[in-house]
Amino acid sequence: MTDTIAVNDARIAYRFDGPAKGRVVLMSNSLMSSHEMWDRTVPALADRYRVLRYDTRGHGRTTTTPGPYSIARLADDAAGLLDALGIASAHFVGLSMGGMIGQQLGARYPARVLSLSLCDTASEMPPRELWEERLAIARSQGIPGLVDGTIKRWFTEPFIRRAPGEIEKVRAMILGTGVEGYAACACAIRDVAQTTMLLAITAPTLVLTGRQDPATTVAHATVLHRVIAGSRLVILDDAAHLSNIEQPRAFNDALRGFIDEIDDGLPAA
Repeated sequence: MTDTIAVNDARIAYRFDGPAKGRVVLMSNSLMSSHEMWDRTVPALADRYRVLRYDTRGHGRTTTTPGPYSIARLADDAAGLLDALGIASAHFVGLSMGGMIGQQLGARYPARVLSLSLCDTASEMPPRELWEERLAIARSQGIPGLVDGTIKRWFTEPFIRRAPGEIEKVRAMILGTGVEGYAACACAIRDVAQTTMLLAITAPTLVLTGRQDPATTVAHATVLHRVIAGSRLVILDDAAHLSNIEQPRAFNDALRGFIDEIDDGLPAA
């Protein structure tokens, strides 16, 4: 069941799954999605962990405040959500924009982060012109003008052909995003430049990406892996940008194995 809570100048929509006494896993969504993008991931965690999903500012049922936003502001929202819910620390999982938020959390809020799983993400997102073009389409045609191109970037052609039901669920998430929320967060992604910040991350970190991801590429993931001390890199075959949906078993196995390994070394929750 989804609820909302006041955080900073917004009301953030969130939901819990899993045992109330379990260690918290905080999950952060991509651009043009909602906490529902994690529907195929939560069951792999919720037997042991208290999974906390939320809708990023401007997405889902969370408030859309005037933009543009920054990744730093969105990370402050994630930390503020933990504060509002009385959670001292959590394992963090973020994909794409969510992974950018995770980089900020790891660098700026190290005491709040038990582990970082940075999925299909990057520390910088050039070229700026690409984002200006997408913003112009959103303003002139609305989100429907972006949906087909987004689907083609997010999934490989074989998956699009064989999983029409999953594609329609994702299409509905994309179309459920308002233009103002999209534009405000797209500006945050357009302006992200936090490679140097990665040097401050000390939490155990998993970098996980799809080999066919054209948006945040294996090269982007390799930068994260090389700069974040002690991180591990996992590349999933036959997966593009939303690798958690395209290859759920491989994604879930890698994620659960990593979080369990870190959590087993922590004091009892």
